[in-house]
Amino acid sequence: MNKSDLLKSIAEKGYDVGFGAKKHFATYDIIEKAPGLISFSSMAFGIFALAVKGLSTELISAIFIVLGVVGLYISLYDHKKSSYEQSGVALTKLYNELKALYLKVKNIDEESDFSELQKELSDIENRYYPACISKQILFSNWYAHYKFYWEHQIEWVGEQLKFSFFRDKIPLSLWLAILVIVIGLACSISDTITLICSASKP
Repeated sequence: MNKSDLLKSIAEKGYDVGFGAKKHFATYDIIEKAPGLISFSSMAFGIFALAVKGLSTELISAIFIVLGVVGLYISLYDHKKSSYEQSGVALTKLYNELKALYLKVKNIDEESDFSELQKELSDIENRYYPACISKQILFSNWYAHYKFYWEHQIEWVGEQLKFSFFRDKIPLSLWLAILVIVIGLACSISDTITLICSASKP
């Protein structure tokens, strides 16, 4: 393996490890913060509903019932909360090791022997897989995209992988969700306009 191939391999593994770390932290954050946010929102709404007449509509009540179900879903992961944090920390350490290895390889001549550095990469890979938890909470992937691409120092990975905004930094499932919402809103507005036009005709 030559220098450029090794650099690319390290960057690709850096992406896997770094994104994996952020996904574990995303799951941990959702488990840790979402139930409190749901409880606060429900209490705040209940207080405002007492003061403002007509605020307690069927739609809003249904939304808070759904949020209650979401809270129950999140509570299923609560017993493994510390495991997600520990895995995130372990993967972050591996990510930092990969960054150090990348910089070491980058500063070595093309003609050098890279066999020892390849062994270092293999060792990090072997420690990566046991540190991962396969089951992640819903929407952790979207949150992990934000944490990895917008909060994390990934310049050295991007140097090799050339991330693009539309293809990499925004998840495909989020684009599809936005498309469905836009189509739904367009249909809703179209139906409303049709209803108003038909009602206004003599």
